[in-house]
Amino acid sequence: MIELREKRGCVVFAVKAQPRSSKSRICGAYNGGLKVSLKAAPVDDAANEECCELFAKLFGVPASRVHIISGKSSRTKSVMIEGVGSEVASLIFDKF
Repeated sequence: MIELREKRGCVVFAVKAQPRSSKSRICGAYNGGLKVSLKAAPVDDAANEECCELFAKLFGVPASRVHIISGKSSRTKSVMIEGVGSEVASLIFDKF
């Protein structure tokens, strides 16, 4: 199960990133968060940008509304999506 927190009208959740994968995708639940595979290498913030774009596409929001609030240089990150509540996020994450 994915642990979601709501912070000032935004949803926050944990992500375990695996860079340099064959394709970018959400793998599923992992230690209370989500595990994602990212095609980009962790160089020049490319993997972080790809991570934000992946969640922006999943939620149907602009990439500018998806932020990594902690763990920018780590594989374990906290991601925040503006304007999305925890109820909506839990409906979307139920697939994983």
